Amino acid sequence: MFVLQHGTVAASLVEQYHQPTRRPGARPRVSRVKGPMTLIKGKVALITGVARGQGRAHASRLAAEGADVVGVDICTQPDHVSIPGATHEDLRETERLVSRAGQRFVAHVGDVRDFGFLRSVVDHTIAEFGRLDIVCASAGVWAISAADGAVSDAERAGVWETTIATNLMGAWNTLDAAIPAMIKAGNGGSITLIGSVASMSGQLPMDSLGSRVHAAQMGYVASKHALVGLMRSYALALAEHSIRVNCLAPTGVRTAMSQNEIVEAIGERHPSAFDVFANRMPIDVLEPEDVSSVLVHLVSDSGRFTTGVVLPVDGGFLLR
Repeated sequence: MFVLQHGTVAASLVEQYHQPTRRPGARPRVSRVKGPMTLIKGKVALITGVARGQGRAHASRLAAEGADVVGVDICTQPDHVSIPGATHEDLRETERLVSRAGQRFVAHVGDVRDFGFLRSVVDHTIAEFGRLDIVCASAGVWAISAADGAVSDAERAGVWETTIATNLMGAWNTLDAAIPAMIKAGNGGSITLIGSVASMSGQLPMDSLGSRVHAAQMGYVASKHALVGLMRSYALALAEHSIRVNCLAPTGVRTAMSQNEIVEAIGERHPSAFDVFANRMPIDVLEPEDVSSVLVHLVSDSGRFTTGVVLPVDGGFLLR
């Protein structure tokens, strides 16, 4: 089902979301662990960046585990991003996979940088399903380009601003749109931000590959680091509501973001350019489904007491 739409600090968050509705000493309500393939049966998941790549894999796997899925994607080419964006056809394929698992899929086309849009998505979700249990903020960009040489000051700023706005503000918007409804429902829940090994490690500036790649990579690393602070602050604020907030930190994943003509062109001109991304285990990249398997643990009752964690799925990348 398609629905086309228009395109702090920890202490203050605790104050904003604190609602002392539970009697002192009472334990939060938690459900028992379910059997295989029904770990999240009856739950509703909101996933951004759902049209392809990790977002699609997450939607497919959560549906296989019993969740209905509400998906968000921009389905157009963002400014200052050279890697081709997802399409409406990509989104339809995600819908097909979720439906094949026997679950409902509602798609909203719009931009995670638009808070009003995301708030309308959540309102529609509550009206349609009556609940929202799982949030996965997966939308993101890597604004590298095959262009060599210097870029204008305006383009440099545009690459940085698009990256920070999409990867960081988009996640923040997603959380702030979803959290009030999750608190009001009183069912607890799980929120996962899709970070990266770049959330946990510094990376050498890539100015030798050109100013455009350098700006894109520094913006990407900064945005993924910032997700960790965002996650920890919300985890602290929402623990009393039994809403868990975590961050996944995968190494490179086989998606259109990392496997494309632009990356190939850079690699041909600079054969050692991506050596810095090598994993310790004998794998080049993960499959999206590898990340989805860990996501299932975090969002299901298997991980019901896991919160405030950055969980690497990295093939040993961080063993430096």
